[in-house]
Amino acid sequence: MPEKRVDPDDGSAYTWEEISAFYKKKYTKNEIASYWETCKPEKKKKDKGKGKGESEPKGKAKAKAKVNAEPKAKAKAKAKANKQFKKGDFKVCVCGGAGGIGQPLSMFMSMDPNVKELNIFDLTVAMVPPAGVAQDLNHLERKCQVKGYVMEPSDKAIDKLEECLTGCHLVLIPAGMPRKPGMTRDDLFKVNADIAKGLVEACAKFCPEAVLGMIVNPVNSVVPAMAELYKKKGLDPMKIVGITTLDVVRANKFVGEITGKDPRYIRVPVIGGHAGETILPLFSQDKVSKTIDASKIADLDKHVQDAGTDVVNAKGGKGSATLSMAYAGARLGSAVLSGLTGRNKVECAYCASTITDLPYFAQKVVFGEKGVHKVLPLGDLNEHETKRLETLKVALKGEIETGTKYAEANTLAV
Repeated sequence: MPEKRVDPDDGSAYTWEEISAFYKKKYTKNEIASYWETCKPEKKKKDKGKGKGESEPKGKAKAKAKVNAEPKAKAKAKAKANKQFKKGDFKVCVCGGAGGIGQPLSMFMSMDPNVKELNIFDLTVAMVPPAGVAQDLNHLERKCQVKGYVMEPSDKAIDKLEECLTGCHLVLIPAGMPRKPGMTRDDLFKVNADIAKGLVEACAKFCPEAVLGMIVNPVNSVVPAMAELYKKKGLDPMKIVGITTLDVVRANKFVGEITGKDPRYIRVPVIGGHAGETILPLFSQDKVSKTIDASKIADLDKHVQDAGTDVVNAKGGKGSATLSMAYAGARLGSAVLSGLTGRNKVECAYCASTITDLPYFAQKVVFGEKGVHKVLPLGDLNEHETKRLETLKVALKGEIETGTKYAEANTLAV
């Protein structure tokens, strides 16, 4: 008899062939193999009243044995009622949802099958009213219901967003001011840290268990600041996650362009931080990118670091990465929601970490039923990556300290 393992998604047992057939269009062979390893072996039960060697009705056994999606889909439907979080029941909020990143990010999230409710919040000075974005998205052929919420810039989020945030499982925050010519990262931080604090403060009160995905620059400083404020309030700092997925997306795409391979099947981990030299793609850890000639890696590394500037230049200084950032933010958001359903997902993210001598770091993270389930080790690095790691840590350390000092001087409102 072929071995069967229990798929945590529906609680039923399947053979390797059945699992492979069901997930082959969604995941790579390696991902399916990794998922198979996480499934627990089926426990054999004594079956009274049945003939020798017959553990279940033949018809049912034959149905399970079919190598297609139909029997598994039926089992999934039956198991939904037993889940703590049913697929399609999540509530998500996008703070800054009427902006350049926020609008496409909201569209992606409204199309996610795990999202039942989507709230879009922004200020009255946004490019369009949040209610208008919500109405637009409510015309899509999806089950998600979208609402818009707005407030004046002089208002406090904690006073206005109770209805918007209560019950949220995931809050994505593409808020804050973009960096203007002549502004240093410290200048930008002084402006955006207060904006982020107001939103995080409201989340701490109305949805303290939600995962907060931060797209507020400079991420390297804002995330430590907000996480330390959460810690001061007695909340879980691991609920604060910096979205660095765009660096991964870019690395995968650039490798695909060089090798002629489909970037959807390229998996380059990107560690460190989310700005300039703090961004370190680990090309040696992907089976496609490690085939690239070693002489090209330094330039490819720099290409990923400078990709944001390339977009700003291509837009003539009139904008930055908005569409690709929205795509990357939705990818991270989708991974978080998948984890909440019980199907663990791995993405790189910037969060509290003990895998290096820095308290915050971007690395592979496993998202599970409570958000960040586990921070994974860096793995083996080649000589180029090892040298770059030591260099980036010097720069990242200073940016982290900027954030932690802000947290020391501030407190979230009750």
